[in-house]
Amino acid sequence: MKISLFIPCLVDQFAPQVGVATVNILKKLGCSIEYPFEQTCCGQPAFNTGYRNDAKILAERFINIFANSEYIVAPSGSCVSMVKVFYDQLDLSEEARNKLEHIKINIFELSEFIVNVLQLTEVGASFKGRVTYHESCHLLRELHISKEPRELIKHVKGVEFIEMKESNRCCGFGGTFSLKFPELSTTITEDKVLNIINSGAEYVVANDTSCLMNIDVVLKRKRSKIKTLHIAELLAISN
Repeated sequence: MKISLFIPCLVDQFAPQVGVATVNILKKLGCSIEYPFEQTCCGQPAFNTGYRNDAKILAERFINIFANSEYIVAPSGSCVSMVKVFYDQLDLSEEARNKLEHIKINIFELSEFIVNVLQLTEVGASFKGRVTYHESCHLLRELHISKEPRELIKHVKGVEFIEMKESNRCCGFGGTFSLKFPELSTTITEDKVLNIINSGAEYVVANDTSCLMNIDVVLKRKRSKIKTLHIAELLAISN
């Protein structure tokens, strides 16, 4: 099975270890991986800020790069949602739109790919600790992925999984939302972090680096010892 790896901007710039973990997991599961070096941003920041023409340029670039991929896998529900759901809202050329139909069928967030395509819930990971799970908005609301990450987490040897209160509530990041409405964003994040702390977990896992970065700032501000962990990092650990 041949995978074209799609690495989002935040992973590339701020959490490269998530990309490395994704590669290690997929290789361990028998996948052949290629990384198209010409890939850039999927266009989501421009789209969310209202720059539709700029987003269109980036979208058509992405489509041309990945048009012939057998499978496209990314460690981000947010960016996969941009391609799979929101590209349809752009004024794409007819050629790009035709290629997009193939891509939409074959692009997957990492946990979705492992569980629904590879048909696996146990990947040989082991990690000792109390873990809770935050549901990233785009992953849950646009891709409707909820049980897949939980199944993978629960099958990590040594993990004690704890369901936090209101796990499906937004963390307050929302991309440019946190810049446009910082006070509201901070209030939402404070509520999320309170639920994480009250869960009694030692680690909070999510499928999007953006959420984890946002949550981590407030955890540290509160001097909490709870650590953030991308699901790819968790699944790549074998103690």
